[in-house]
Amino acid sequence: MTTTALTLTNPGFPVFVVFATFVSCALFVTVLVTTDRTTPRDFYVGDSRLTPVRNGIAIFGVYLSVETLLGAPGRIALTGYDGIGYLMGPIVAIVVVLLLIAEPYHSTSRYTIGDSLGRRLRARSVPVAAGIATLGMSLVYLIAQMVGAGALAAPILGLEGTGAREIMVGSLGLLVIVYAAIGGMWATTAIQVVKGVLLLAGGGLTAVLLMSRVGWDPAILLSQAADHSGLGEAFLQPGTSHVDAAVGKLDSLSVQLAVFIGAVGMPHVLMRLRAVPTARAARRSVEIASWLTLAFCFMAGLIGFGAATVLGRGSILTDNATGNTAVLMLAKFIGGAFLITLISCIAFATVLAVVSGLVLTASAALAHDIYQVGLMNGKASEKSELLVARVTLVLVGVTAIALSLYAQTQSISFLVGLALAIAGSAILPAVLYNMYWRRFTTKGALWSIYGGLLSSVLLVVFSPVLSGRPTSLLPDQDFAVFPLSNPAVASIPLGFLLGWLGSVLDSRRPDEMEYAETEASVLADVAASPPEPSPGP
Repeated sequence: MTTTALTLTNPGFPVFVVFATFVSCALFVTVLVTTDRTTPRDFYVGDSRLTPVRNGIAIFGVYLSVETLLGAPGRIALTGYDGIGYLMGPIVAIVVVLLLIAEPYHSTSRYTIGDSLGRRLRARSVPVAAGIATLGMSLVYLIAQMVGAGALAAPILGLEGTGAREIMVGSLGLLVIVYAAIGGMWATTAIQVVKGVLLLAGGGLTAVLLMSRVGWDPAILLSQAADHSGLGEAFLQPGTSHVDAAVGKLDSLSVQLAVFIGAVGMPHVLMRLRAVPTARAARRSVEIASWLTLAFCFMAGLIGFGAATVLGRGSILTDNATGNTAVLMLAKFIGGAFLITLISCIAFATVLAVVSGLVLTASAALAHDIYQVGLMNGKASEKSELLVARVTLVLVGVTAIALSLYAQTQSISFLVGLALAIAGSAILPAVLYNMYWRRFTTKGALWSIYGGLLSSVLLVVFSPVLSGRPTSLLPDQDFAVFPLSNPAVASIPLGFLLGWLGSVLDSRRPDEMEYAETEASVLADVAASPPEPSPGP
């Protein structure tokens, strides 16, 4: 087998037609599943009436972004063994959610992370802090998804020029805003379930076609991938992507830490744990999502090595230096117009599913944590909170679209890494301490949330991403004092340290009774027999 010189060109009119049909059907489903109930509980978490199977597929659908679909296989195609870590991260993170978070989080939260913290830590400042951190993480992740949509639209739909790409990004963003604002959790669930099913189908079909080319022998696949990589056996060993400098290796470690730990604290995934009626149902949902994530990541690994085998590493680098188009190139080569059309629509569905979950989570943080709890002290009516939720959903979506238009040249991987660093530094420490540490206090929560958030942002501001290099956002300036592009290796340990230190130094003793009541509530919820949920719309 020889290395092909295939490059990804415009797949043509069929992709646009199929995509337009999918969008129309998605909008129809959104209207169809919308209920006549107008309460925050229904809007945020679907009145907690989803079944574990449906919610599990939706968690899988919102958990895996376009970065996992295209980015991780592309890295494997270019770096071999070193790229596997980007697929191991989601698997490890979802298992941690299953083992440590699913049941106690369901039992302590109503809608948001602020609810979970505020149940034990009574100060209004804690939910507000959680809402701010959730909003910050969601906004950065939203920008990353919209930038990815723009980068994806160019090779798939043949859009040329920044104007056409910006129109595509704006149109997709406004479409998602309509979905989420009309239907809330029910609408986002419908999109995420469809995306999850399509993702498994597309990945499975691509893997089957690929393995049939090598006689269903993984050893042959790996051997040919090494041969066509230009790196030989080193392609199947660690170290291919590392530069010699220690800073490069430390930066890579920081990214891996963000992927492994930050993904555990993503608020748009945790919010889905409240969409089912009981703690056992929440655990069952995450179990289903875990198996689906494992299956898809296995297929994505095969696809990544298969791209190196079929296309050759050189052809992939020629088309796109990041490897983000490797999956699309492979689909075109082994499946023709049908498969690349399918993968293209799955990629767009992935963007729609993840963005819809993010804007809903951000609106819940603004309307519930900041407006209802922080500003109104819980006294606002449900009608006014729901109005604020819908208005802020639109504002968050429009803001993310506007910012993404200025960030179209920014690395998607960097933006995703920053979002995960914020989640791991500002959200996860407070969530875990609140569930498992009896001495955790309000001061500890505020220190860990604000400290983790500010450290993540400030370290990026003073990193080479913003200044000091020709590729920086401000190439003519140089105020970079932090050498890494991703702050996770410093900000995540700092977030945990500040949560511990704030609690230890708090002059007010922690309320042992509140912790005991929370622990009893979790145990009672887990032990209760799950009732049959009433059918959703």
